[in-house]
Amino acid sequence: MTHTAYRRAALRTPVPGPLSKQYLDRQDEHESSARTYPRRLPIAVKRAQGSYLEDVDGNVYLDFLTGAGVLSLGHSHPELVAAVTTQLGEFVHGLDLPTPIKDRFTEAQLSMLPEGMRDRMKMHFCGPTGANGVEAAVKLCKIVTGRSDVITFQGGFHGSTAAAMALTGALDTKEAVPNHLPGVHFFPYSYCARCPLGLTPDTCETNCVTYLERALNDSNGGIVKPAAVVMELVQGEGGVIPATKEFVQRVRALTRELEIPMVVDEVQTGCGRTGTWFAFEQYDIEPDVIVASKALSGIGLPIAALIYDKALDTWKPGAHIGTFRGNQLAFAAGVAAIEVVRRDRVLENVAARGAELQAALNELAARTPWAREVRGLGLMWGIELADPATGAPASALAREVQAAALRNGLIVEVGGRADCVVRMLPPLNISAEELAEACAALTAAFDEADEDFTAAAGRE
Repeated sequence: MTHTAYRRAALRTPVPGPLSKQYLDRQDEHESSARTYPRRLPIAVKRAQGSYLEDVDGNVYLDFLTGAGVLSLGHSHPELVAAVTTQLGEFVHGLDLPTPIKDRFTEAQLSMLPEGMRDRMKMHFCGPTGANGVEAAVKLCKIVTGRSDVITFQGGFHGSTAAAMALTGALDTKEAVPNHLPGVHFFPYSYCARCPLGLTPDTCETNCVTYLERALNDSNGGIVKPAAVVMELVQGEGGVIPATKEFVQRVRALTRELEIPMVVDEVQTGCGRTGTWFAFEQYDIEPDVIVASKALSGIGLPIAALIYDKALDTWKPGAHIGTFRGNQLAFAAGVAAIEVVRRDRVLENVAARGAELQAALNELAARTPWAREVRGLGLMWGIELADPATGAPASALAREVQAAALRNGLIVEVGGRADCVVRMLPPLNISAEELAEACAALTAAFDEADEDFTAAAGRE
């Protein structure tokens, strides 16, 4: 199903190679200290195709990061490249003017919704990032309801701009920035491996959502009715944590009962990543607002959008704008991506390859006591590592595994609390052969790190 000039991962030099080292040194000299990925993935990229990426030293890697989930059909899919190339010669930047390709993109996206939602939803194009989409969603809900507060969940990640950061659970980026957006309330998320309420599986009946229900229904609970409830259905950066179905359905029932708009952040889970076009479909709910971004173009061209119930369409002209909200190249690629997804039955491939990856990760986890939990949906998976004696997050070990995977020709990410989760976001059209190759590389990486497990725990 993939289109690639490469056959296998192959390393010719140590990592980083000499040429990559030169580029990394120049980057260190000239670029912001805020950069992140090159610190743990010390390579400089020359080209990429399909599921593979080549660095400037000629080393070839299987890419299980895919631009943080942006490249849903892998690198430089030829049909998407052709669509973008054609559009490039016609019209590129359109603000919010209507165009034939934008109309086709809008129709295509709405057609991917569950049938009962297609005719009652509208799209709003904002600045071309997920964070801007989250900010737009919060703004819309505040305008519609006339309320100020927002409910969000511990462990969530919604971006690093001002309001999006205020809705994000991670404290490391927030601590250095004073004057956060007020009125944000964090509630426990159904992270059962590390229950936020300290309960055990035999005593927990999604008590975290019970806490939310009681807090919002308590006349002395201290929280005024909020403008919105914002949640990820699978916390990505938070450690690949799928919410339980009961948790999500009870949150949806509560928001309907109290007439609070429910916003689902599908920036990372959207466009087929979990096996359905949007993750909310697997929870049998219908949200009021969907935030989508990363994989909307399928090829890495920036675009973000809200898909929301027409009843909420109370924007005034210019209420939320962005100069680059009319990226015609992204629209063209996005239309082609949906055509490929349908024709090549990519969502079926996500389900099949996801089941294979889950089985491989479970087998890998059985080999080591340091694996606390394997979890994910579709082709969005993580394996949480923890000290088997204390339960403490094994972040040093996760970094070792990531580095060892790179030396074995596989690019993976780390995330979650204390970066103790090894994360995987492969292309949605990855082949069974490529997946098997990746699993072999990951197993080799764990085997290499296994010798240092005790030392890694000592460095926590």
